[in-house]
This record gives sequence, structure tokens and C-alpha cells, in this order.
Amino acid sequence: MDLHTDLQSLGNKKTDYRYDEPDASLLERFPNPYAQSAINPNGVTGSLNITCPEFTSLCPVTGQPDFATIVIDMVPGEWCVESKSLKLYLGSFRMHGEFHESCICRICNDLVNLLKPRHIVVEGRFTPRGGIPLWPKAEWKSPA
Repeated sequence: MDLHTDLQSLGNKKTDYRYDEPDASLLERFPNPYAQSAINPNGVTGSLNITCPEFTSLCPVTGQPDFATIVIDMVPGEWCVESKSLKLYLGSFRMHGEFHESCICRICNDLVNLLKPRHIVVEGRFTPRGGIPLWPKAEWKSPA
């Protein structure tokens, strides 16, 4: 069973995308191996921790760059996020002006829409501006 046949971003081709508007269409998913009985006959459960240390966006007021490490902790449902597509998606914020809290809320919602996880927490560990570190967090739990 090939789980990766429909992935578009993974590979050796040049990636073209904009840096000034977050683009959820860049995100891709693949079947969660923990949910595949052929791969996981004993029903092992698992969680994912994804740390992305190179996130950049712009302050919507000053236009100055903001830098963060994005930390995603997730208990997947049927799907996992493909890592290169996540990198490209996060890169699409690079020249986009949005407050820290809004970026994190948008990232969490886009991942929920794509993956339908059991539980997800997205945290933005932004470097201090004016001596104040800001680490907003967004969380979603499946109602089922």
C-alpha cells in the first residue's frame, strides 16, 4: 500500500508559492499509520509533536518582522500532515501582516479543517518584542 502517491509538494521539483498571503491549499495530508490496520495490527496509538523553528510573519501595524517557533502537538485521527507542505504553508506567512494570536488561530483552524484530528494544540513561541515574549496557543478537541 503506497500512502504517498497523491502528495504534490514532496519531491525534487521547484516549489512556487507566494510569501504574502497564508495559503491553506499548500497543506497536504497522508493516511495516519496508527489508523491503518495493515500497518498497525495491534492498534498502537500515537501522537505527533512537530516543531517548526523558522516561522516569520509581519506586525500588521509596524510592518516589522516577527519570528517564532511553531509547536504543534496532535493526536491524529485518520490523517497526518505532510511536513514539506507544512513548511511551505508556514512560509506563506512570511510577508503577511497579522497579529501573533491571529496567526496561531488561523494555523490551528487550517490544520483542523485538513486533518480532523482527535486533539491539536498549536503554540507560537514568538521572540520578544519590547522585552515581552508572547506565546499564544490555540487548541481544538474533537467532540466525538
